[in-house]
Amino acid sequence: MRLEYFSMIDAVTALDAAAGTITAQATVPDTSPVFEGHFPGHPLVPGVLLIETMAQASGYLILARGGFARMPFLAQVKEAKLRQFVEPAARLSISAELIGDGQGYAVTRASISVDDKKIADAELTFRVLDFPASALKDELLTRARAIGLAVPA
Repeated sequence: MRLEYFSMIDAVTALDAAAGTITAQATVPDTSPVFEGHFPGHPLVPGVLLIETMAQASGYLILARGGFARMPFLAQVKEAKLRQFVEPAARLSISAELIGDGQGYAVTRASISVDDKKIADAELTFRVLDFPASALKDELLTRARAIGLAVPA
C-alpha cells in the first residue's frame, strides 16, 4: 500500500469473476507523508482512503469480469460506514461483491476487515466506459499483473 500514490491494493488473494467476487490484501505502511497531517502525533488512515481502497478492489473485480475491455470510474458512494480507526501497520482484508451490472454501470458491496473485524463497508457505483487513453489501460494492466490478477495477453 502506497497511500501517497493512491496505490491501495498489495495483492489479490481470490477472484471469481464469474461469481462477481474478489478478496485482496493491503498493509498500511508504518510511515507515510499522509500521516504528517492526519494526525500529527496520532497517525490514522483517512476515511476517504479506506473508501478508495474498497473502490480499487471493486474496480479490479469489474476490470477482470469485463476482460479489461472497459474501465470503471467511481461514480457514487452509498451507505458508507467507517467503524473504527486504522493505524499504521494494520493488515487489511478487502472484499467486494458485484451486486449490479448493466447499461454502463456496475454496483458493488465492499468491505474492509482487520483481524476478522469489519471496520468499513460501502455500496459503490461505477460508470464503466472505454479507456480514455491506451497508456492508462497499459498502466492498469501492469498494476493488475503486479498484484496477482491474471490479465489478457
